[in-house]
Amino acid sequence: MDNPQENQINAGNTAKPGWERDIVEKLAFAAINEQRRSRRWGIFFKSLTFLYLLGVFTVVMYPKIKGDVSGDGNHTAVVDVVGVIAEDQAANADSIIHSLRDAVKDKHTKGIILHANSPGGSPVQSSYVHDEIKAIKKQHPDLPIVAVVSDICASGCYFIASAADKIYVNPSSLVGSIGVIMDGFGFVDIMQKVGVERRLITAGAHKAMLDPFSASKPDEKQFMQGLIDQVHQQFIAAVKSGRGDRIKITPDTFSGLVWTGEESIKSGIADAVGTQDSVAKNMGAEKLVDFTEHSRLIDRLAGKLGASFGQALGSFTKGVSLR
Repeated sequence: MDNPQENQINAGNTAKPGWERDIVEKLAFAAINEQRRSRRWGIFFKSLTFLYLLGVFTVVMYPKIKGDVSGDGNHTAVVDVVGVIAEDQAANADSIIHSLRDAVKDKHTKGIILHANSPGGSPVQSSYVHDEIKAIKKQHPDLPIVAVVSDICASGCYFIASAADKIYVNPSSLVGSIGVIMDGFGFVDIMQKVGVERRLITAGAHKAMLDPFSASKPDEKQFMQGLIDQVHQQFIAAVKSGRGDRIKITPDTFSGLVWTGEESIKSGIADAVGTQDSVAKNMGAEKLVDFTEHSRLIDRLAGKLGASFGQALGSFTKGVSLR
């Protein structure tokens, strides 16, 4: 005799054949769909990261885009002399000179402002820029070129600024330092105390001049003093030529001292208090356009590598610096 309860159970089981397989398939498809969504989001974020890195790479490797020079409006060009002046730095002669020339070529440029904020640097790089400003003034006598000092305009920076038609400062700016320096260290006594012997072989009596591990020689010191004195006289001649009768020469003028902007005006080291905006307004073209050429990061790194390689070849001579 059939059991009603057993028949009911059997009927329920036969009503949904393969239900286990359906559940497994649904779970599998759900997992696949989730993987697809995760893959799509992964591709999206990877693409976003790539675009971000590409943008960063473009910014650091290539020059900064200059200000808008389109349109018919006149403007005052701005060229930065900011930071240490050296061939492997942003403030190098090539970049500054190219910036000046670009500003001169623009027919809407009514004047050029040198934005000066530098402690100085290489006398050679400074001299290059100084001579270029003088050449531009000779070729374009009606184009004013002025220097506007923010924090500091010292030594090599002042060498450059002295070629400008006028120098504007803030009362608290630091200006001057008309001098030359060559510095280094001597480790002879320390080597003797720790028992280190210096072994140096040269071809040429003065090839190791200023070697920090050898005792200084009076004749070499006198020679180097004469060298920096020559550079100092070149600096003084450039300042006198640029400033003319405006500068009041005293025993301290070319001693390497620095003065505040307020004091520099009194002594003729600078001309007046002014900002970029006020100077541009006086020039009749209030719009400021940045013509500064920003060198690529890779070029600056190449310059530093070249300098390091040269030092590795054994050059121990300290550089002369206007700072």
